[in-house]
Amino acid sequence: MPTPTNIRRIILSFCLFAILTQTEFNAQIVIGTPNLGFSQACANEDFNTFSTTFIFSPETGLYPTNQFSIELSDSDGDFSNAEVIYTSSPGSVTVSPATLQFAIPETAAGENYKIRIKSSAPVATSSGSISFSAYYKPQDAPFTINNLVSTGAFCSGGSYLLSIDNPGTGNNDSPLLYPNLNFKWYRETSPTTSEFVADGNTLEVTSNGTYFVETDYGSCTSDSFSNRVTITEVVSGEANATIVSSLGNPYCPGEGTTTLSTMVGLSYQWYKDGVLIDGATSQMYNTNESGIFAVQVDLGDCSAYGTIDLVSELFDSSIDVAEEVDISEGDFIIVNITDNAQNPEYAWYLDGNLIPDATEPSFQVEEFGDYTATITENSGCSVTIEYYFTVVESLNLFPDIDNIPNVISPNGDGINDTWIIPQDYVQDSSNTEVVIMNNKGKIVLKTNAYQNNWPQNELNLNSVNQVYYYVITTEDNKTKKGSITVVK
Repeated sequence: MPTPTNIRRIILSFCLFAILTQTEFNAQIVIGTPNLGFSQACANEDFNTFSTTFIFSPETGLYPTNQFSIELSDSDGDFSNAEVIYTSSPGSVTVSPATLQFAIPETAAGENYKIRIKSSAPVATSSGSISFSAYYKPQDAPFTINNLVSTGAFCSGGSYLLSIDNPGTGNNDSPLLYPNLNFKWYRETSPTTSEFVADGNTLEVTSNGTYFVETDYGSCTSDSFSNRVTITEVVSGEANATIVSSLGNPYCPGEGTTTLSTMVGLSYQWYKDGVLIDGATSQMYNTNESGIFAVQVDLGDCSAYGTIDLVSELFDSSIDVAEEVDISEGDFIIVNITDNAQNPEYAWYLDGNLIPDATEPSFQVEEFGDYTATITENSGCSVTIEYYFTVVESLNLFPDIDNIPNVISPNGDGINDTWIIPQDYVQDSSNTEVVIMNNKGKIVLKTNAYQNNWPQNELNLNSVNQVYYYVITTEDNKTKKGSITVVK
């Protein structure tokens, strides 16, 4: 049974616990309105760090586990669905005033955001900050409209549709790739001023003027704007159709084909050097050539016409060898490249392997195989042109043999494919007659200029070994007769 002393100790401990618990329950702090370290929160992928400073009191009122958090309102300053955009580590902030850094979310887009500070232990919340604009700019670079064509036209009483290019030409960073963005269209009123026209991805123009569009980042400045397009109403006559080359003019064909673009119309027809290009009936035409290109644009009740003198920076070159050339064993040929490239570099390859030290426009070919010759222009436009040719061993059609053969095997293996006779009967052959007959006596060859090339055509052999007969009559009427067995 507990003694009176122990009972007093238990009662004293209970009272002390109750006092401490009541103290903790009643502990509280006050958090002042946060001061902003910025006037606008204009962020992008390269910059998204902002700060706020606030006071709280008393400092001794914080528990060791306390965390401060920053909440962001919606774009109207309402905290009903506030988003936590920063939370400190437990016990890391203990001194007032305190400064915290945070990033705005990528969905931020509005003019009246606010932030507030909350503590977790004890729980307390500040009032909202002053309003500020906040925009995250996922696209913050110039972009193109109208395929970068600087003009457009519409027939009287009609309209012209301007649209943002997606993705556009060249390295165009189209804002249409970011579906949450909104756009504002403007019309120039002077070289330095403009007036708002409409919102949206496109603009239907019904009056003359120069137009452009900007990504809507509110009061935040931005480089997300388009090129200017001048629109003209055609009352009479024919409008001018501007043509733009995607790779510029002159252009480098080493970058691929260039795309020619013109204004929007109902239908199109392209021409090169005054000649209609069959099938070229789209708003854009791809080419890797030089020439005067023209386009006729049907606008409905009127039309437009334009030209561009397109210049390719591809250099001219040639090589003085056929695609296949034969040389005798131990012989050689000199192959030459002619070109007008600037600061050219030459390389020669045999069977796909680079030939060391072969860096001149001429090369002495001594080996059989597949060759590649390349010319590269490195000044200005970097372009490489390749040539291919094959060198094979020459066939000696008139070898010096002693006897007339009586067996051939025309199977295409390069060995004994034709009937080759001694040079005495083929040299000065205009005075030597060669006659070959089948086994029924029908003449299949009769010539005074035999070239050691029979049979040139398929014989359609119907037996394993077929026999033919020959008669060779020389200038002095000496005759050689015999048989030729053709082996399949």
